[in-house]
Amino acid sequence: MALFTTPIIIFSFLFSPFFDISTDAKFSEQFAEATTNSPHRTAEKTTHLHFYFHDIVSGPHPTAVTVAGTKNKFGATAVIDDPLTENPDPGSKVVGRAQGIYATSSKDTVSLLMVLNFVFVEGVYNGSALSVLGRNRFLEPVRELPVLGGTGIFRFARGYALAKTVTFDVGTGDAVVEYNVFVLHH
Repeated sequence: MALFTTPIIIFSFLFSPFFDISTDAKFSEQFAEATTNSPHRTAEKTTHLHFYFHDIVSGPHPTAVTVAGTKNKFGATAVIDDPLTENPDPGSKVVGRAQGIYATSSKDTVSLLMVLNFVFVEGVYNGSALSVLGRNRFLEPVRELPVLGGTGIFRFARGYALAKTVTFDVGTGDAVVEYNVFVLHH
């Protein structure tokens, strides 16, 4: 047995530098379980945001434009840049923009696939954003959408958004939606 293991030990010693897969690159790093006083991890915060989403599809200056498919039919897709305000009144203070895409995504029920960023322009949140991706069954009284990430203050964010329609004009398609967003972030 000693005769067999000796060549393996010598081979490993001589050739191990050629098989070393460690690197000095800084592309990524892994850390042992970090504590809150570690420089690589900060304590998590919970933030609740409350605002109103104004989806305007009518008039000379729409904030949502259908770019594919037929409006209100399966597959219809709209690109949006909707204002987010403090109150349901469209003239109230703008705190951000909802920018992204939504599409009718079900043949059998009324629902949208929403892919958007809530980009904030007010106070400590100015320049930060939250990313939302999920199903919005907009005829339900309250809908829950996942928050999958964020930037700026909301880096590493995760959470959920509750959407509730405040007004919907059947004639124009314009809507105001109340959002309560709850996120955990660093």
